[in-house]
Amino acid sequence: MSSELSIKVSIADDHKIFRDGIKMALKNKDYLKILWEAEDGKDLMHKMQLKKPDVLLMDIRMPEIDGVNAINLLRKEYDDVRIIVLTMYDDQEMISKMMEMGANAYLTKTTDPEEIYQAILTCMNDDFYFNDLVNKAVLSKLQTKKAVRQFYPNPIKFSEKEVRILKLLAEDKTTEEISKEVFLSPRTIETIRQNMKSKVGAKTIAGLIMYGMRNKIID
Repeated sequence: MSSELSIKVSIADDHKIFRDGIKMALKNKDYLKILWEAEDGKDLMHKMQLKKPDVLLMDIRMPEIDGVNAINLLRKEYDDVRIIVLTMYDDQEMISKMMEMGANAYLTKTTDPEEIYQAILTCMNDDFYFNDLVNKAVLSKLQTKKAVRQFYPNPIKFSEKEVRILKLLAEDKTTEEISKEVFLSPRTIETIRQNMKSKVGAKTIAGLIMYGMRNKIID
């Protein structure tokens, strides 16, 4: 595959040894090209203006601008960039927070390089990579907020087809898998998914699923 068709990956982490390790692990992977690396949040935002990657591997704890503030800024300017949080923190509250703010995946630094590679490919093809870490965090947040009022006093109505697709999304099905189950094209699935997010004001699939569960649209 030519460099023009490769997935351009950038790394933002304040530890050079870790950045070097990730570069080495991904060096010979098909379809990937390391675009640049940033040593802190300020450096990250500067380099984003110069060359935009397809996928950004980003730590949470960084000097100058931390990952939480960085993702907030990035989602305002670069909505199409897939952001994969790669950090030491496995705190469920932080995981759900980063996913709600617009992360496409959340991995710890103990993750096997092969899974990091698969997460990159999955995010490019299906927008999000849901692993056990993310699924448990989302479910935990739902359980701890049973007493909290729903997002909306009058839940938005979904069609039977939309509910079916929402359930499949909650089961971690890919766009291709959903397409085969409901007999619609992948592009149509993506359109319906985007329309549902717009209906409820969700920025991410995780937010859409949380809305559906909180309002008992799905189990």
